[in-house]
Amino acid sequence: MNRKVHHFSCLVTICMLATWAVSAVAATQQPRPSYPRMASLSQYLMTDRAAEIALARSAAPAAISDRATVLVLAPHGYVTAVEGKNGFVCVVERGWMSPFDAPQFWNPKLRGPICFNPEAARSILPMTYKRTALVLAGQSREDIQKGIEAALAARQLPPPESGAMSYMMSKQGYLDDQAGHWIPHLMFYTATNVDWGADQAGSPVMLNPQFHGSPEPINVFMMPAGKWSDGTAAPSR
Repeated sequence: MNRKVHHFSCLVTICMLATWAVSAVAATQQPRPSYPRMASLSQYLMTDRAAEIALARSAAPAAISDRATVLVLAPHGYVTAVEGKNGFVCVVERGWMSPFDAPQFWNPKLRGPICFNPEAARSILPMTYKRTALVLAGQSREDIQKGIEAALAARQLPPPESGAMSYMMSKQGYLDDQAGHWIPHLMFYTATNVDWGADQAGSPVMLNPQFHGSPEPINVFMMPAGKWSDGTAAPSR
């Protein structure tokens, strides 16, 4: 009898281990979250205005962001939460500022703290305003892209000004489900016919696919900053 009980107990243990192993493998093979359409607006908003202001300011060193204008996202669009004095504008972008074919375009978790310099605030930030207005009007991704194309054709959006750039050096940002806050970097905006040797072997310059003529006629070149906005060392790419 004891042998039979022991044999049965071993079989149960083996079955349990096999079930656990299958479950573990299945868990690792779960499909990544998909975002085929816009979530409810409340998921994109931050209810704590002070937290959103702090997150926006974390995009750049305090010497810049403490004197910058700060925007926060409201149900009807971006509004000014803090009036600045240096011409810079800090804001937390949402997923719809990704390329139009990006899988996480509608990911409600995305938070991209960014500080535009005065030239970029005048010539690049209007694109954030325009995309956001189309999103909040309830348009689909395809209709938003058509709306941007129409605005460009009607010259309702300015070309990038010479010297336009921005800071993205926040530890707290969430740029997508894989990269998290990625690495601190600077972004420089040019026309699409400009070549900085981006993505070439040994080049520190990367080409961000954010716009690049699809449809906005802008190159966004990125360069690692090496430190977070608080001055602490950051990992390399």
